[in-house]
Order: sequence, then C-alpha cells, then structure tokens
Amino acid sequence: MIITALVFGVLAALIHVYIFLMESMWWTTPRARATFGTTEAEAKATKELAFNQGFYNLFLGIAAALGVVFYFLGQQTIGATLLLTGAGSMLLAATVLLLSSPDKKSSALKQGVFPLFAVVFMIIGLSN
Repeated sequence: MIITALVFGVLAALIHVYIFLMESMWWTTPRARATFGTTEAEAKATKELAFNQGFYNLFLGIAAALGVVFYFLGQQTIGATLLLTGAGSMLLAATVLLLSSPDKKSSALKQGVFPLFAVVFMIIGLSN
C-alpha cells in the first residue's frame, strides 16, 4: 500500500507542478486561457493573482515529492508526514474548489483524485 501511495504522490506532485506552470508562467497564453476559461483581458487583469496562486501549487507539489524522496531514503516518518501534508492540502484545495464552484467539478477532480489516493493508501499502509 505504501508504494501505491508513493506512486500517487508523485503523480499528484507532477499535476501540481503543471498547474504551477499554467498559472505562473503561461497564464496569458491561449492554451492556459482556454483551460481556465478566461478572456485575454481577464487573464491580463488576474495575472499577478494567478502567479501567486501557482506558487501555492508548486509548493504543495514539492512537499509531496519530498515526501516520496525522504521515504525512499529511509526516513519513513518524515516522508509520510510530508506526503500526507502535501497531498492532504491538495485534496482539501480540490474539495474547496468543488464546493465553491460546482461548475469546475472536472478541474477539482483532476487536481484531487491522485492526492486522494495518495492519502488513503498512505493511511492504510501506515496502519498495517
């Protein structure tokens, strides 16, 4: 179960790094605007906000990825703690998105499913 949790942790981290790139680096590009449903004017007006928000996603991805690294380096307590903190925060953020903007259900699921599996499998693995 732990290995499964770590795999999902890596996948969750990768998605959140990609979200960071979309929000912080590519926010005003046609692809990012299409993904987030913004016009060119809206993207320009919210560029600073998106830049900041993207870094939140990056830091969550780093926390989850470091959890995996520490776990494989034999520091299981540190690794599990970082993975549960990073992935758990990702899961909670996806839940907030789903509850506050039901029309963004697809986005919430995309950013929340891998963290959900990482958290659930890590808890199961640690309880054995």
